[in-house]
Amino acid sequence: MTPPARTTNPRQDTSHDAPTDLLAAEGQLAHVDLGRFRTEAGAFIPGAQLAYQRWGKFRGDPAGKNNVLLVEHALTGDSNAADWWGGLVGPGKALDTNEWCVICFNALGGCSGSTGPSSPHPDDGRAWGSRFPAVNIRDHAAAERSALEELGIHHVHAVIGGSMGGARALEWTLLYPDFVTAACVIAVSARASGWQIGIQSAQISSVTNDPAWHDGDYYASGDVPLAGLAAARRLAHLTYRGELEIDERFGARAQQGENPLGPHRDPQQRFAVNSYLEHQGAKLAQRFDAGSYVTLTEALNRHDIGRGRGGLNKALAASRVPTMVVGVDTDILYPYHQQEHLSRNVGELLAMAKVVSPVGHDAFLTEDRQMDRILRNFLSLSEQTPSATERAVTGGIYAI
Repeated sequence: MTPPARTTNPRQDTSHDAPTDLLAAEGQLAHVDLGRFRTEAGAFIPGAQLAYQRWGKFRGDPAGKNNVLLVEHALTGDSNAADWWGGLVGPGKALDTNEWCVICFNALGGCSGSTGPSSPHPDDGRAWGSRFPAVNIRDHAAAERSALEELGIHHVHAVIGGSMGGARALEWTLLYPDFVTAACVIAVSARASGWQIGIQSAQISSVTNDPAWHDGDYYASGDVPLAGLAAARRLAHLTYRGELEIDERFGARAQQGENPLGPHRDPQQRFAVNSYLEHQGAKLAQRFDAGSYVTLTEALNRHDIGRGRGGLNKALAASRVPTMVVGVDTDILYPYHQQEHLSRNVGELLAMAKVVSPVGHDAFLTEDRQMDRILRNFLSLSEQTPSATERAVTGGIYAI
């Protein structure tokens, strides 16, 4: 008797669930060993690890159609996507963990479980500090691919990310087009602009000019460059939020009980916006490592998908992965015209979407209702669109 045909719906197919045995329990922080990792620039990170979390059960073929969604975090995010994207990741939400297996890694160089400057060096157990090499966005994607393969996963349905996560998603489509069925690239550009490099380098300088930085080796000194990190965050936060939102919330009002209009300048007498920014800076300084902030910001400075690929437009045109591009109309950090450039030039444009919000860059994290609609549409389109591998096989480009 001929056996019944297997369903081709990866969210129902449970015949290939080998990675289920390798994946950590749902929501649990776990680590994947990468061994001696080589960066694109030629440096080595022995004993490299990536931290990750996952939600939802793996279903499908580990090397083909499956239900894996790789979610990429922004600069100071981490692997806990169910927290920082809590309105969008979970049962019944846009990234429905009843249907999809959502995986999120902490970026290489980070400070939430992955190997970074604050991690112990395998040679002596002291923090890597200044010995930690520069990494770039391509290194992030390469490390994640290695980690997925260690987990028994050799294909994902989609990679989704915003800001630095969007840069990682974009690099995934160019480095490993046969590994990804579709991509959603949010609030990012094809390369770092001169303005972005300038504002990000100013943030790096804020940290490295703090006397407590100690050339990156402050971990054993008893000092922590909290003031420098807080100053960097204040600069950054102004680019994350929209000018309209900041002015509407604070305008030129004084902080309650303070008078910034006295006869002499007094840092204790503040405008309301200064108090807000100081709060944001102090909050980040308490939860994030300064070494990782410098490392990951430098990775953003090095973001350039055209490098070694004949330039931006040639690189984008060569992309074979169906890609949705999403931008925010009031984004100061990655202005909407940069996403328009992506959409005009990417080889396989799946769709273009705009988030309309006074919030600015961070709108992809705060506008849950709009992002819910966008991500649901992305997943629907991605299930209807053949992957790069499927189109290649159908067109006779190669057989597998």
